[in-house]
Amino acid sequence: MTALALPQDGPGAKSVPGPPRRLLGLVIALVVLLALLALSVMTGSTTIAPSVVWDALFHSSAGIDQFAIRDFRLPRTIVGLVVGVALGLSGALIQALTRNPLADPGVLGVHAGASFAVTVAVGLFGVRGVQGSMWFAFAGALVVTLLVLAFGSTRQGSSPVVMVLAGVCVGAVLGGAREAIQLTDPDAFDAMRNWNAGSIAGRPLDAVWPILPFFAVALVLAFAVAGPLNALALGDELAVAQGVRLMSTRVLAVIALTFLAGGATAIAGPIGFVGLMVPHVARWIVGPHQRWIFAYSVLLAPSLLLVSDILGRVVMRPGEIPVGIVTAFVGAPVLVALVRREKSSAL
Repeated sequence: MTALALPQDGPGAKSVPGPPRRLLGLVIALVVLLALLALSVMTGSTTIAPSVVWDALFHSSAGIDQFAIRDFRLPRTIVGLVVGVALGLSGALIQALTRNPLADPGVLGVHAGASFAVTVAVGLFGVRGVQGSMWFAFAGALVVTLLVLAFGSTRQGSSPVVMVLAGVCVGAVLGGAREAIQLTDPDAFDAMRNWNAGSIAGRPLDAVWPILPFFAVALVLAFAVAGPLNALALGDELAVAQGVRLMSTRVLAVIALTFLAGGATAIAGPIGFVGLMVPHVARWIVGPHQRWIFAYSVLLAPSLLLVSDILGRVVMRPGEIPVGIVTAFVGAPVLVALVRREKSSAL
C-alpha cells in the first residue's frame, strides 16, 4: 500500500469541475437529503402516507400514526441527520489530517476509543445518559487519535500504512477490553446492546441537544482549517513555505475530530465506514479541495446513513437491523476495493 500521489496537471490529469458545477452538485445533494428526511419519517414497520405525516408535524393531530411520527420517527430522523453530519465531516477531516485515503474514525480506532471510554463510564462509574457519557467519549476519542498520530509518525513524516495498522491494533485491543468489562455486569449493559451495534433507533432528542454546541464548534473549526489542510497535503515543508502554522492547524483539526467522532459515538454508538466512503465520493466529484469536500460530506454522509437506516427497517419487517450493521455490510467491500486500487482518489 502506498501513499496516493497528488493530481498532476497535464493531458492525463483528471478534469475537476468548476465552482458552478460544484455548487449545482451541492444543491442536488441537498435536495436528495431533504427527500430522504421525508422518506425516513414515513418509513418503518408500516409506511405512513405523506398527508398523515403533515398532520402530525403541523396540526397536532391525535392518533397512533401521529404519535409514532412525533415520538419515534421524527427524533430518529433528526438523530440520523446530526450523527451523519458528524461522521462524514470527521472522516473527511481525519483523511486530510493524516494524508491517508484509508483513514476514518472507525478504521483508525477513534470510535473504539470513544466506545471503550463510554463503557468504562457506564460500568465503573454508573454514568447514565449522553450528557454524562459524552465527556468520556471525547476523552477516549482524543487519546486514541493522539496515539495513532504518534504511532504513525516517522523521521520521514507520517506513514499512512503504519497509521492504519496502529488504528486496527488499538481498536482491536480496546474492543476486547470493552467486551470484557461488559461481561462483568451484563445487567448494566443490557440496554446498550443496540448502542454497541451502532443504532439511531430509540434515541430521544434529549440525547442530541447537549452535544450540538460541540458539533457547531467542530464545524467552524473544520472549515477554518480547510485551507491550511489543502497546503498540508503538499507536505510539511511546502505548507510551512506557504505560511501554514502546522501545530495550530493540527491542534484545531484534532479538537474538531474529537468533538465530532466522540459526540457521534456517544449518541449512536460505533457506526463505521460512513466516514471512509463519503469523503472518497466527495473527492471524486470535486477533486482535492478540502472546503468543497467538507461541504459535500456534510450533505452526503447523513444521506448514506438515512438510506442505511431505512434499509434496516424494511428488509426484516417488522424487525429491524441496526444501521451500524447495514453500513458495515456496505462498507467492508468498499474498503477492500479501495485497498486494492493503486489510485483510489487523490488527497
